Amino acid sequence: MTKPINIILRELEIKDLEDYFYWNLPSREFHKFNGPYYGKSNEEELSKQIEDYKTRLLKGERNVLKNKKIIVNKDTDEIIGQVNWYWKSQETLWMEVGIVIFNENYWGNGIGYKALKMWIDEVFADNPKLVRLGLSTWSGNERMMKLAEKLGLIKEAVYRKARIVDNQYYDSVSYGVLKEEWLPQP
Repeated sequence: MTKPINIILRELEIKDLEDYFYWNLPSREFHKFNGPYYGKSNEEELSKQIEDYKTRLLKGERNVLKNKKIIVNKDTDEIIGQVNWYWKSQETLWMEVGIVIFNENYWGNGIGYKALKMWIDEVFADNPKLVRLGLSTWSGNERMMKLAEKLGLIKEAVYRKARIVDNQYYDSVSYGVLKEEWLPQP
């Protein structure tokens, strides 16, 4: 029986920069699933980004990734992936969340479920006025759709033929959860 993997979500630190660079290289497998219809940084751009993080961290800035945290193996301190949030509509208190597991060695181990559940809990706790969270993906990313449904997010929209990957059209799929559906009522 495999030992469960303990994870934490934390800020990026100076000691992480080399590994963070490695796991974000354009050649990494996760890029085929994580918004492959968006442009990606090349290695030179990624290197400049890492240097910027380093400069800011050395100046004492803590949260260089802004609305993101890295997913780390608590026992080995190995970087596994990253979670994020962004405003979909600040006026209506609606955020979107996302997750990516950089390290393929952790794929299929339930890390995405644990990490995204922790992240949704944290985002709702840190933003008490927040009304809803969404998660958007594309129909070619079956694992992300299954993860959203396993977490209890509701499929709310399918935008047909809204994404192009490898010259083929895919649907954009949006999930959501209201705060009162996620958190137990007092």
